[in-house]
Amino acid sequence: MIIKDVVLSKGLTGFYFDDQRAIRQGNFTENGLTYDGVPVTPGFVKIRQAGESVSIQLVLDDGQVAYGDCAAVQYSGAGGRDPLFLADKYIPQIQEYVVPRLIGRKLTSFRALAEEIDGLRNGEDKPLHTAIRYGVTQAILDAVARSRKLTMAEVIVEEYGLELKAAPVKIFAQTGDDRRLNADRMIIKHVDVLPHGLFNNINKLGRQGEHLRDYLAWLKQRVQELRVDEDYLPDFQVDVYGTIGEAFDNDIEAIGEYTKQLAELVAPHRLAIEGPVDCGSKEEQIRVMAELRAYVDKHNIPVQFVADEWCNTLEDIKDFVLAKAGHMIQIKAPDLGGINNSVEAVLFCREHGVIPYLGGTCNETERSAQITVQLAVATRPRQILSKPGMGVDEGLCICTNEMNRLVALLKSKAR
Repeated sequence: MIIKDVVLSKGLTGFYFDDQRAIRQGNFTENGLTYDGVPVTPGFVKIRQAGESVSIQLVLDDGQVAYGDCAAVQYSGAGGRDPLFLADKYIPQIQEYVVPRLIGRKLTSFRALAEEIDGLRNGEDKPLHTAIRYGVTQAILDAVARSRKLTMAEVIVEEYGLELKAAPVKIFAQTGDDRRLNADRMIIKHVDVLPHGLFNNINKLGRQGEHLRDYLAWLKQRVQELRVDEDYLPDFQVDVYGTIGEAFDNDIEAIGEYTKQLAELVAPHRLAIEGPVDCGSKEEQIRVMAELRAYVDKHNIPVQFVADEWCNTLEDIKDFVLAKAGHMIQIKAPDLGGINNSVEAVLFCREHGVIPYLGGTCNETERSAQITVQLAVATRPRQILSKPGMGVDEGLCICTNEMNRLVALLKSKAR
């Protein structure tokens, strides 16, 4: 089967672009859903801006249409990431550098064509924006699956020599700032992992971590109040964006002992803490995250640290994994560019005994979320992120339904 045409369209994501550095500095005033203040990250004209996407539709020679969505993370331009992905700016680059490579191509191997597209360079001899590579490779996977009359998960399993397992993967939902009402939504629907919490500045965490401590105590009690099934015992995972390090001056022992208090507080729920520190560079982040993991492991503190900031590319992930810089790695799919890199990242983590979490961002689309689910069922990370958006119900609906449809279909085909 051959790609006959490529059709591009501008779209919206499920959330917004936020200037993380401006938010962490605290030099803003909340104004309804937005922030009043001066952005500090290059490319931003507001601290919060509408999220944008670009849909890539591949028209095949039999009339089928495969598609994927280019999207970038909420905190674009931070932590070593690519700049804001603005559709009007990047559609011409897709037309110039990608479209000529696709039209007329025979669909034989997802992996080979995805790696080719992921390796393309622009006129400045730089890689194409991660969002472009992310969306185009989604469309390629869909196209190859359609040409072979397989699910996308089956294509990944075949091309990477994996074992097909028709079983769901845990879903991790995120509350955004409405961390109590949205936690209720998660508990009512018995989400596997919750709540994320968005503790993205020191005032939300508390100067000595007191607000997070109070919140987790409330969350544990709320699960007991609202659960229908007495056996429902979700894992707790909070993202603190480096604020614990800020509160305790990146002191390893102080952070370790604080997280011990939290783990004891939430027991018997398991506790994971994402981004406990943000050290300003990849090298320092790896060093401190490795020391944190070593400290809690040595002292048998039942907490898992999740690497996120400064862990953006496949090579970054490999470096963090080999240094044991965290117990779990968030593989933030849009940051890795081509989805072939997300596949490789999950497999590398599994091979080296670090927990893979196939994540992403609230600032994606329903299509990129569906394809992430397909990758997860094929590669078996511990969990995936419910996306897009921060409303809980919508992203959870999209990811759960895609997963359940896929698992049911695979079981049916096996019979």
